[in-house]
Amino acid sequence: MFEKQVVIDARGHLLGRLASVVAKELLNGQNVVVVRCEGINISGSFYRNKLKYKEFLKKRCAVHPRRGPFHFRAPSRIFWRVVRGMLPHKLARGAEALKRLKTFEGVPPPFDKQKRVVVPAALKVIRLKPNRKFCTVGRISYEMGWRFKEVVDELEAKRKEKSAAFYKAKKEAKRAQSDAAQSEDVKKVNEVLAQYGY
Repeated sequence: MFEKQVVIDARGHLLGRLASVVAKELLNGQNVVVVRCEGINISGSFYRNKLKYKEFLKKRCAVHPRRGPFHFRAPSRIFWRVVRGMLPHKLARGAEALKRLKTFEGVPPPFDKQKRVVVPAALKVIRLKPNRKFCTVGRISYEMGWRFKEVVDELEAKRKEKSAAFYKAKKEAKRAQSDAAQSEDVKKVNEVLAQYGY
C-alpha cells in the first residue's frame, strides 16, 4: 500500500484473513487503522466459537492470575491480539510494527471523514461459501462481558444519519452544478471563450 495511513473498514471481513494481511502491511512499514471491529466475522457457528473463547478464558497463571494471559473482551482488542500473534512482537521490529496499528469499535473522528478501504482477499462474501455458518466478533464480545455494545450502536446510528445527510447534500450540489453547465448562459460564455482558445 505505502500510504501515510490506511483506514480499513473491517465489517464483513474474516478475522484471520484480515489479520494476516494487516500484519504483513505493518511489517512492511505501513500505518494501519482498523475501524468497525465489532463487525468482523468468524467462520463457524456462534455456539462453537463461544465454546472456544470459554476455553481460552480458562488459560491463566495459577499462581497469580493478574500476571496474564489477559483475556480482552472488546472487539478492537481481540483483533489487536490476533494481529499480535502474527508478529514477532517480542523483537524490536515486531514491537515497532505493532505500534503502527490502531483498532477501534465504530468509526470515531477523524476517521469518519476519511476514505475507508476493504481487503478483497479477506471478505466473507468472497471467501466463505454461502451455506457456511459464521458469527461476529461483536456478539462474542457482548456475551463474554463487553459492556459498550449499546453505546457503540447508538453512536454508529448517529454517524450513519449524518453521513446520509451529507451524501444527499453532495448529490444535490452535483446535480445543480451539472444543470448549470447545461444552461444557455454558460453555453454562450463557453462559445466566446472558445474563440480565444480556452
